[in-house]
Amino acid sequence: MNTRLILSAMAAMLVAQGSMMAQGPRPEAMPAGSVAPVTNINQNSYPRLNKDNSVSFRLSAPDANKVQLDLGGKKYDMQKDANGVWTVTSDPQVPGFHYYSIIVDGYSFADPASESFYGCSRMSSAVEVPEAGCEDFENQDVPHGMVRTIYYWSKVENAWRPVMVYTPAGYENNKKKYPVVYIQHGGGEDHRGWMQQGRVAQIMDNLIAQGKAVPMIVVSANSNVRAANGGMAGGGYNWDGMQNFRNEMIDNVVPFIDKTFRTKADKKYRAMCGLSMGGGQSFYIGLRSPETFANVGVFSSGMFGGISGAAKLALDEEVPGIYSNTKAFNDGLDVFFMTCGEQDPRIQYTRDIVKEMQSKGVDVKFNSYPGDHEWQVWRKSFHEFAQYLFK
Repeated sequence: MNTRLILSAMAAMLVAQGSMMAQGPRPEAMPAGSVAPVTNINQNSYPRLNKDNSVSFRLSAPDANKVQLDLGGKKYDMQKDANGVWTVTSDPQVPGFHYYSIIVDGYSFADPASESFYGCSRMSSAVEVPEAGCEDFENQDVPHGMVRTIYYWSKVENAWRPVMVYTPAGYENNKKKYPVVYIQHGGGEDHRGWMQQGRVAQIMDNLIAQGKAVPMIVVSANSNVRAANGGMAGGGYNWDGMQNFRNEMIDNVVPFIDKTFRTKADKKYRAMCGLSMGGGQSFYIGLRSPETFANVGVFSSGMFGGISGAAKLALDEEVPGIYSNTKAFNDGLDVFFMTCGEQDPRIQYTRDIVKEMQSKGVDVKFNSYPGDHEWQVWRKSFHEFAQYLFK
């Protein structure tokens, strides 16, 4: 092992972690009119959200030679002042949730000044840019449900695995049974994504309080599952690639939830939905398991095109009966809903496949929202989907 390289990395880490946390005892100068994003650790410190939705970042690293901000894949060179403080202001950002990292002398770190979230296959910092008219994504003065993390035994992995579960306000104080939504994350994320980045609890609390959604349980499982004897984790965009997670969901997660919570254990009171990779899982597993799910939501899936490796699908082969026995397919579903961001490279392919399905009589709803392949689009997708369910 290269000892010098290891020592260099450790030194860079100490510079980044130590000096980023040491924002200094002296008061910091803030850009005029700026506010702290909700994702800040310290609401009186940086990052700062400006009126034009640009974001200003600050880092004290006097011994660093080069510091960059990597915000959503775009790198910005930070400028150093005489006191060793590095600053930069980004371009204006679209509303929503943006991952970022700080690069100090070539080493990338999460910023201790912001909350960290699991996304992009690592713990990453993030900054939230609010959007007018999206108050349902925020905590409001309404009755609040509960989110808990519990563990179940997976016969697929032969291991204990986590699942996060939202129960609506009042669940603990009554004996009612509730419908269930099984909601799936995207690639590079896990069971925490929807409950943390996706704001599921806030969305459900507000919709239920407004009478726009029925009280329901929402279950977020980790679909990064690998069979104990090998096999694909998560699953590719084909039926064979979905089998490990299909077995996990149908044979492990659903029975565990029905046993542990007061559920309406019937397909009419179950939904499966997800974003990106989770949208593909919902399409295959949800639509090919009509005995388990009567409601399916597919958000921003790349399985129809717009990503590397995607090919045109023969849908009647992928979902037997969708075209050859459309009436039976429709009769087996209460809600089939698809969405995509309007700036997402998947959008035209999604519109085309929806148009094809509708031309053949498939009862599928569709909507699109401003935005790319990102959380604000997926929050809006779930917000709309939840209002259609179990009515």
